[in-house]
Amino acid sequence: MKVKFVDLKKENDIIKKACLKKIGELTDSSAFTLGPEVQKFEKNFAGFCGTRFCLGVGSGTDALRTALLACGIKEGDEVITPPISYASTSLAIVHCGGKPVFVDVLENGNIDHAKIEAAITKNTKAILVVHMYGNVCEMSRIKLIVKKYKLFLIDDCAHSHGASYKGKRAGSLADISCFSFYPTKNLGAWGDAGGITTNDRQLYEKARLYKNYGELTQNYSLVIGYNSKLDTVQAVVLGEKLKYLKFWNKKRSVCAKSYVQSLKEVGDVQTLQFSENCSYYNFPINTVHRDALQKFLKKRGVQTFVRYPLPIHLQRCFKYLGYKKGDFPVAEKHARTVLSLPFYPFLPEESQKYVIDSVKKFFL
Repeated sequence: MKVKFVDLKKENDIIKKACLKKIGELTDSSAFTLGPEVQKFEKNFAGFCGTRFCLGVGSGTDALRTALLACGIKEGDEVITPPISYASTSLAIVHCGGKPVFVDVLENGNIDHAKIEAAITKNTKAILVVHMYGNVCEMSRIKLIVKKYKLFLIDDCAHSHGASYKGKRAGSLADISCFSFYPTKNLGAWGDAGGITTNDRQLYEKARLYKNYGELTQNYSLVIGYNSKLDTVQAVVLGEKLKYLKFWNKKRSVCAKSYVQSLKEVGDVQTLQFSENCSYYNFPINTVHRDALQKFLKKRGVQTFVRYPLPIHLQRCFKYLGYKKGDFPVAEKHARTVLSLPFYPFLPEESQKYVIDSVKKFFL
């Protein structure tokens, strides 16, 4: 049997007819940039997240950079962030002139809130957290630190479309929140796209300024901005998929719980401790036999993925920061042992059973 790591065909088939109709209408209206469909999606996604504002941008990385600029991050400012994430979180900090300051993570990959305060200096201006695999960070505790030191709180919600924490959706939990709508995300476009949500009008206006050439009115730039638009075609796709997001997340939940139940006491496999209101972006397991297991599964036709095999602090481009191996042991262990299994809303039961049986066979 062949089992893909992710297969988007089923969800795209569901929305294809409606999307193609609207895209066809775009060719008549020529509203290819910043048109009504973009505004409609921004309004609906803000409503979904429970925020006053949403701003569409070109990618998740653009969302992070724009949010950091809106918070005033500049040369010499420090931003606390985890070393397990996609490099874009830290790259965005550097692109603003800031310095990433890393704090180790918990076993679930989220930043260890108990270690944040020790990393704060007089140059710290913000904390940028990542809700790994759809599990929301301990935002209540982090907010206490932010309030005490008068910092900005930014969250990377690229894994957490539809996740919630204490009754509030991801996207409404920080001063400003950043989403990637990369095709494989819970809410994914048909290309690159990103979004920003906030309840703070001032941050919204600043973000809108930076992502649009720094212009308040056309041809008059107030700040050094750049060009990052949510493409209208992508807004159409996202708008249609948003209608199904809650249902698809429930299907992810069923799939995840089946994996958790079936992989109990299998070898040294440890499954992620999912929170009750997780969005289940991915299904990672941890095992010291990761590399051998991956090779075994590949031979059996099962595609897997090693997400974040090298922590950010050990990436060559961040060598100048002075971190070394051993500085963040939990993050480094996670990178050595994590393996993501095939996982998406429409993963067939027989395919999931084959994956589970294959993992068990490896450990026999």
